[in-house]
Amino acid sequence: MESIFHEKQEGSLCAQHCLNNLLQGEYFSPVELSSIAHQLDEEERMRMAEGGITSEDYRTFLQQQPSGNMDDSGFFSIQVISNALKVWGLDLILFNSPEYQRLRIDPINERSFICNYKEHWFTVRKLGKQWFNLNSLLTGPELISDTYLALFLAQLQQEGYSIFVVKGDLPDCEADQLLQMIRVQQMHRPKLIGEELAQLKDQRIQKTDLERVLEANDGPGMLDEDEDLQKALALSRHEIDMEDEEADLRRAIQLSMQGSSRNVSQDTPQTSGTNLSSEELRKRREAYFEKQQQQQQQQQQQRQQQVDLPGPVSQPCERPTTSSGALGSDLGDAMSEEDMLQVAMSMSLETIRNNLETEGEK
Repeated sequence: MESIFHEKQEGSLCAQHCLNNLLQGEYFSPVELSSIAHQLDEEERMRMAEGGITSEDYRTFLQQQPSGNMDDSGFFSIQVISNALKVWGLDLILFNSPEYQRLRIDPINERSFICNYKEHWFTVRKLGKQWFNLNSLLTGPELISDTYLALFLAQLQQEGYSIFVVKGDLPDCEADQLLQMIRVQQMHRPKLIGEELAQLKDQRIQKTDLERVLEANDGPGMLDEDEDLQKALALSRHEIDMEDEEADLRRAIQLSMQGSSRNVSQDTPQTSGTNLSSEELRKRREAYFEKQQQQQQQQQQQRQQQVDLPGPVSQPCERPTTSSGALGSDLGDAMSEEDMLQVAMSMSLETIRNNLETEGEK
C-alpha cells in the first residue's frame, strides 16, 4: 500500500488530486490547470463572438463570472480535466451513456474511473490486479474487491455522482508493477480526513485531562494510593468497632430497663387491669438507677474503710427531676462509656438473676 501514490485533500484542489492519483504522480499543478482553464475560456469567447460581438448572447456571456471553467477556490470543470488527460492520450466516456451501455463492458475489465458529485472529483483505479478508491478525502487508498466494484459504482450513481470511464493507456507506475506480482490485504478501512482530525482532537483532549489528573495526584501534600487505602481501611474498622460498642451499650441498658420495670411491677400491687403509664415507668427507672448508684457508692466506701485508705466520701448524686434523658447525660459526664457499659452489664445480669430466683420461689 505504501507504493500507491495518494494525494490528500488541500483546499478545493480535488481536480488536481484526482488527476495525479489517476496518473500516479505529481503531473499537474494548480498553475497548469489554470492555464488550461483560461485557454478554454478564450476559445469559448471566440466562438460566441462569431455570432457578433453586439449580439445579446455575447453580452450575456461577458457578464458572467470571469471563468466558466475554474473559480478562485480551486475548482476546475470537466472540460479542464478532459483536456488535461488528452495530453496523455486519454479520453473520458460517460459511464451511463447509451453509447457505453450498448458495449456491455464489465466494470472490472476497465482500468479506471473518474467520479464527480457537485464540485468534488476523485479516482477509482485498478493497480495490478486489484481496485482502489483513491479519493483525496480519505486518509489513504481504500481496497475494493472485484465483486464489490459494480455495487460500489451503482451506489455512487444512486447518490447522484457522474461517473466517467477513462479510455487509453495509462502511464507506467511503480505501484502497478509491484501489485502485478503480489496482492495486498487491508485490515482497516481508511477514514475520512475530517473523522480522523476529530478523533485526534478527542485523543488530545483526553490526554490533556489525564495529564492534569496525574499532575494533581503527584502534587505536594497528596498521599500515595497505598497509603490512602490503608487509611480508609483503618478508619472503616474504627467506625465498625465504635458502632459495635454503642450497640452493646444500648442493648445492655435496654435489658436493664426492661428488668427493672418487671421487678418494680412485681413488687407493686396492681390496682387495675391497665398497664402503667410512660410517666410512671420513667419515674421507676429513675428510682432504680438512683438506688443502684447509691449501692455502688456504699460498696466503694466499705472497700475504702477496709483498706484504711483516707479519702473523701462520695456523695450520692441528686435525683434527676427532668427526664430519663437528663439522667443519661449526668451519668455520661460522671462515667466513661466503658464504665457505663460495665454498670449496665452488671445491672442486666443482676436483674436476670433476680427474675430467675423469683420464678424459682414460685
